[in-house]
Amino acid sequence: MSEIRFTKDHEWVRLERDIATVGITAHAAEALGDVVFVELPEPGREVEAEEACAVVESVKAASDVYAPLAGKVTEVNPDLEGDPATVNREPQGEGWFFKLALADTAAFAALMDEAAYAAFVEAA
Repeated sequence: MSEIRFTKDHEWVRLERDIATVGITAHAAEALGDVVFVELPEPGREVEAEEACAVVESVKAASDVYAPLAGKVTEVNPDLEGDPATVNREPQGEGWFFKLALADTAAFAALMDEAAYAAFVEAA
């Protein structure tokens, strides 16, 4: 069973064992508008928590995507290169960006749960 957590930078993280799947939230995708390009990190790259490691560009703006937790990129979503609009259609599903082998799975618990993230978005 997997659990989803969220960051203040509007990334979502789904943890399955020690592998975290990362993407941007529906809120972020909606704010960006139509996504036209996604730049993903190289598999094998070591990232620190809160390090910019991907870029998403829309008709409105370009934004960094941050690693929510420290780890090693194990996989990127190859579908986004040919169809970046997947991020708009399924931001918290098929529109995932990359997967991380976590350095510390306990750090996952410090991220916001769905109710905390909803309150964070509403307060912004």
